[in-house]
Amino acid sequence: MTAKPRLLVTRQFPDAVMDRISVSYDAIVNQDDHPLSADEILSLAGKADAIMCASTERFDKALIEALPDTIKMIATYSVGYDHLDVAAAKSKGITLSNTPDVLTDATADIAFLCLLGAARQAQSSAATLRSGQWDRWTPTQFLGVHVTGKKLGILGMGRIGQAVARRAKGFDMEIHYHNRRPVAAPGLEDAIYHSDKTEFLKQCEFLSINCPLSPETKYFLNEETLRLLPEGAVVVNTARGPVIKDTALIAALKQGHIAAAGLDVFENEPHLNPDYLALDNVFVLPHIGSATTETRNLMGFVCLDNLDAFFAGKPLPSPIG
Repeated sequence: MTAKPRLLVTRQFPDAVMDRISVSYDAIVNQDDHPLSADEILSLAGKADAIMCASTERFDKALIEALPDTIKMIATYSVGYDHLDVAAAKSKGITLSNTPDVLTDATADIAFLCLLGAARQAQSSAATLRSGQWDRWTPTQFLGVHVTGKKLGILGMGRIGQAVARRAKGFDMEIHYHNRRPVAAPGLEDAIYHSDKTEFLKQCEFLSINCPLSPETKYFLNEETLRLLPEGAVVVNTARGPVIKDTALIAALKQGHIAAAGLDVFENEPHLNPDYLALDNVFVLPHIGSATTETRNLMGFVCLDNLDAFFAGKPLPSPIG
């Protein structure tokens, strides 16, 4: 009987995923799901042929170079792979994979929840109700920003950006986008492409951030670029926290130049800037973009499809690089 490949599983994934892992692999698991240090990963990796990780584990150049030669593949339970040093992995001969496509709709749903929640003061109004402070309806209480018919700017018109745009069409929003190149997307033929970020930002009554994190997009939204947005704009981020410079957005929210923000991701999460939580015009969620049972299971299955293909000597469904 052929021995099963040895797989280091850095997190406790959904039950259906862990069940499939146990059938196909000799699994080394993180039983209590505690944050694994680099030293722990290195210690456990010595017993493995591959690693299945999440975006919570950072495989930087130093860690990848220190991995034992037995490690031939890393499958990340995420679409984004900014936590993986791709060049270092390639240099060491380690194959990488991610989980595109399966979380598009779930993340786009959360982006629109953040957009509506921010625009309509959902968090502050619900907090008032739950705390027993709501004593009567008044004509000027909880006034938000109208959504229907407004201009929505999308930063990053990939699969998720396009899914957000299609949802916005149901609100008769005018779609503008900034991307490396124009896209041809069914149903979005009238979306307006801007190659210049300055002209793009000037149009954004609402801005949805849906781009990957890269050296080019880190702190894309900062003191300078925030000033380009129209007075009273609403900012939404369901991509990666460091696309926004926190101190700049917080200042703009306090000053009123930005009317509201809806955020599902943060720099240094889970240790987000506490100033966000003190603001009534911020709608926040704890990185739940992909958090449906169906989506989280599919993410795990895609990881395992990639791992299965690798150990069978077949092309990976979703390789990185």
